[in-house]
Amino acid sequence: MKLTSIIVEDEETSREILKNYLEKYCPNVSVIGEASNVEEALILIRNNDLDVVFLDVEMPYGNAFDLLDKVGDINFETIFVTAYNHYAMDALNAHASYYLMKPISIDELIKAVDYVTEIKTKEDALQDQVLVPKTNTDNGKITIPQLDGFEVINTADILFCKADDNYTEIHLNTNKKKIVSKTLKYFEDILIDSSFARVHKSYLVNVNEVVKYVKGKGGSVVLSNGKQIMVSASRKSELLSYFQ
Repeated sequence: MKLTSIIVEDEETSREILKNYLEKYCPNVSVIGEASNVEEALILIRNNDLDVVFLDVEMPYGNAFDLLDKVGDINFETIFVTAYNHYAMDALNAHASYYLMKPISIDELIKAVDYVTEIKTKEDALQDQVLVPKTNTDNGKITIPQLDGFEVINTADILFCKADDNYTEIHLNTNKKKIVSKTLKYFEDILIDSSFARVHKSYLVNVNEVVKYVKGKGGSVVLSNGKQIMVSASRKSELLSYFQ
């Protein structure tokens, strides 16, 4: 799969090294532009359909996180390339696909590109399709407590579960909602053998009810009732693994 990319790096020598490594060791990556600062990078990002951005953290007149904030709706993967390891947590919070340290390890660069390639391949295969889950039957049941006992719910009737502090909202395909005094993690654990995927810190969805995946940094899923739910970038690969 061909990946369209740009390199955002203020040091010309570093840009050349990375570009040469990509040409030699990652031939599926096409570098269509280079930027030395935030403003140049913004122009390239807004004028091109990119798969991946190789992004240095520290630049003149702003840094990588300023750039990502200005971009807003991010529909590309990000590989951070920096000499500073103390940005790793910030990069994780910005949903970076990979974090490369300078001097660049060729093996790590190849791993980073392979990881992004895998994500984009799955994503493109599903784009603009009605998704077909690997398993589309689910005869399981769960019970939820009530004051006078408990209620039995077919897991196949659950569209999604939404976190609300220490409570969970269970949304059913009958347009009904149940509120249970259990955390979303509790339901994630008990539904682990069913067709449910944690797509966001606040959402657990029934993948059999997913009818479309919308491309983006994390993207989003559309359920059978029209509900659109954002997917965290860190959860995207797990979600896509549920589909053929």
